[in-house]
Amino acid sequence: MSRIYILIMTVVTGAVLFSCREDIALTAPGIVLDSESGIYTVKAGRTITIAPSYTNAEGAEFSWTLESGEELSGAPVLEFMREESGRYYIVLTVTNDGGSASVQLRIDVLELTPPTISLPGAEDGFVILQGTSLELRPTVASSLETSYAWSVDGSKVSTEPVYTFVGDETGDYILRLETVNEDGSDAVQFTVSVKSPEEVDFFWSFSQTEYNMSLGRRIQLRIQDVRNAFDAVYTWYVDGSQVQTGERTDYVFTGSEEGQYEVRVVMENAYLTASQTLVVNVCPPEGTYRRPGSSASGASVNKVYEFLPAPGQFVNEYYTAVTMEEACRYAEGRMAQTQYVSLGGFGGYIVAGFDHSVENDGDYNIAITGNAFDGSSEPGIVWVMQDENGDGLPNDTWYELKGSEYGKAETDRDYAVTYYRPEAPSMSVTWTDNRGNTGTVEYLGAFHRQEYYYPAWVEEDSYTLRGTCLKARNYDASGNGTYWVNPAYDWGYADNFSSIDRLTDDDNYNASPADNHFRISDAVTFDGRPAGLAYIDFVKVQVGVNASSGWLGEISTEIFDIKDFNLSK
Repeated sequence: MSRIYILIMTVVTGAVLFSCREDIALTAPGIVLDSESGIYTVKAGRTITIAPSYTNAEGAEFSWTLESGEELSGAPVLEFMREESGRYYIVLTVTNDGGSASVQLRIDVLELTPPTISLPGAEDGFVILQGTSLELRPTVASSLETSYAWSVDGSKVSTEPVYTFVGDETGDYILRLETVNEDGSDAVQFTVSVKSPEEVDFFWSFSQTEYNMSLGRRIQLRIQDVRNAFDAVYTWYVDGSQVQTGERTDYVFTGSEEGQYEVRVVMENAYLTASQTLVVNVCPPEGTYRRPGSSASGASVNKVYEFLPAPGQFVNEYYTAVTMEEACRYAEGRMAQTQYVSLGGFGGYIVAGFDHSVENDGDYNIAITGNAFDGSSEPGIVWVMQDENGDGLPNDTWYELKGSEYGKAETDRDYAVTYYRPEAPSMSVTWTDNRGNTGTVEYLGAFHRQEYYYPAWVEEDSYTLRGTCLKARNYDASGNGTYWVNPAYDWGYADNFSSIDRLTDDDNYNASPADNHFRISDAVTFDGRPAGLAYIDFVKVQVGVNASSGWLGEISTEIFDIKDFNLSK
């Protein structure tokens, strides 16, 4: 049933029944529930007592019956318990010699909601340097009042939600967090290893190990996420010849001749040596693999190569994808019907390509459809790529399209966020960034109730998205969280209410699909120089802000289409 009602029926067996001793009328009983609505709630596995008030019930018989017909009790008071959550409808009937009365009531048996702890990194343990500290800030999903208890090697150290461990002495320490609410408890136990510099493992990463570039161009080979390098010296070799040494963690490679080159970087510090080999393919010059358009060319992209959103409220909603291939086909189908594809929180992206090369005529060449309107901009950074090696895949060099915020001090061009899989359904997604910050992509169960906002086709328990991050501009205009505003940026971003590159004065009040326009001429190299691309083959759009707007959720770029604007001129 979708609604509850109380029905009282009185059946009088005789209009007037006379006692053999007195002229007294017998009256049917009456029932007054101890809940005005007739709706009761109880947690699974717990007992609820329902004790109505009765009138004229002396000598009456009582019957509590489930809708299924199961008899529950013949007593005036019902003790009810179910292990399974659900909605149970019960009819109470009271009968005496004067008649009977019935009432229907509902008992909602709710699932228990014990606290659930999410602490990224705990499963592998933490390693810190002697003399440093580690702030532990878990996410605990609990709708009830919850207590916290931290212990180190069995000794209680804190009852606060956040605990900072200080590594004064080297060694391995067992930390444990226990949380308790009225529905249950949860605990997480992990190791913190405090080590001296010579004991700490060195770490670095590379976004790729093979690069493709056109003859005559320059690319940056860069080490990422360096940890515990201390006094490291990095030495770079090209085909065995040393080309650079020192503290720099990047090397600029110039493709002066076609061919394949082996680049090797060696890190040495006082404690260890590490190395990594990269391959650079210098391809034929620009234009070799150009694909001129024709009358048969499609204006819109014809293939999605990658679709990897950050966690967000629209991720996994109304679609099922368990592989990247399935996710790409989902995005292709949506955009073919000019329906939005949500890229989630910061760093979420989509990569798509055309059936021809999009020419650079110096003016606007690309149109990207979003749904920005006045007060609601969710900017996406746009990147472009040529098919430099001619294999038809977006595995060459990405060039960022410079927008109005490019080069500003508050724009972070090397920002990375790591997202962690939630421990249980309906939990917010925890994140950390490469600037030492932590936060969550909030679960908005009132609006988007899919179990997980973490992409179902990501097999790992965490993944990192990296790109350019703009300074957030969103604010609460109401002061009480009811009215959030996401102001526009001047120009150069997808899903942005720009007065410059939207090429229209329409305020788009209804949030209809609307285009921002982009120039290939705005493409820049890794060091901000004009890339000078004559055409492009692939486009990447990536969420450019890490922020949320209260009940509206995370700032998330939405894309409806990516088009060759030259074909519309």
